[in-house]
This record gives sequence, C-alpha cells and structure tokens, in this order.
Amino acid sequence: MSGSADPTKLPGVLPEVADQLLADKLGIDITDWTPDRLVATMPVKGNLQPYGLLHGGANAVLAETVGSIAAALNAPEGKVVVGLELSCTHHRAARAGVVTAVCTPLHLGRSTSTFEIVITEESGKRTCTARLTCVAVDRAPGAK
Repeated sequence: MSGSADPTKLPGVLPEVADQLLADKLGIDITDWTPDRLVATMPVKGNLQPYGLLHGGANAVLAETVGSIAAALNAPEGKVVVGLELSCTHHRAARAGVVTAVCTPLHLGRSTSTFEIVITEESGKRTCTARLTCVAVDRAPGAK
C-alpha cells in the first residue's frame, strides 16, 4: 500500500507477507489515518466486473482494509485485530476514476470494534456503505 500510512508497521503484521497484500493489487492508497478517521482511495480501472462497473468485491476489500487498519489503531495494548463481520450495501455504480473510502468508528470496546465505511465516487455521490466489526485477539490466527 502506498501513501502516508504503512499498515505493515502495525502490531502483529508479519513482515514476510508485506509484499503480498491484496490492497496493493487493487491499488488502494491510504491518504489519511488517525484513530478517529481513516481515508483511502482506490482506482476503478483494473477493479471492474464484466459489465464495466466497479466490482462489489473490490468495494468490500477497500472497506475491510480501512476498517481493519482503523481497528488496529484502536486495539487494546498487546492485541491484534481480525475481521469478524463485513456488510456492504452497494448504492450506485462507479464506472471510472477513483473511489474514496472514509472510515469512522461506531463502537470501540475491549474485545470488539465496529466501523462505518462510506465509499464515494469523484463527484461525492455515495456508491457503497459498509460496516465492519473486528475482534481483538492475543495473536493473529496462524501466527507463530
């Protein structure tokens, strides 16, 4: 992932997978990040479904990427976070340009956190609304 944020520096991220992140393949760029608000962009080109529209799965990857990073920024000390549930509502199609995701926390608890992710096209029209819930665990599943 390019941009000002480097998710590979978050707690629990395995350095040996840093060059294999799905977000890189989709062109996701984190442009702003704080514990209260995270913003990222993604190109429509290269992330299309067969009808020439932005693929709903690409929206889901964008939403889970920003929500997971936001959850990690808000995780209790010594914990890592993993996704528990993702819900996406696709409101309108994006056909070109760039979409922007803005992620804000809805709930920050000791073991779970929930985020709203609003994805808009370049004109500012909402294309997708997502909600991600993450759970804080002692270590990532599969970590040694």
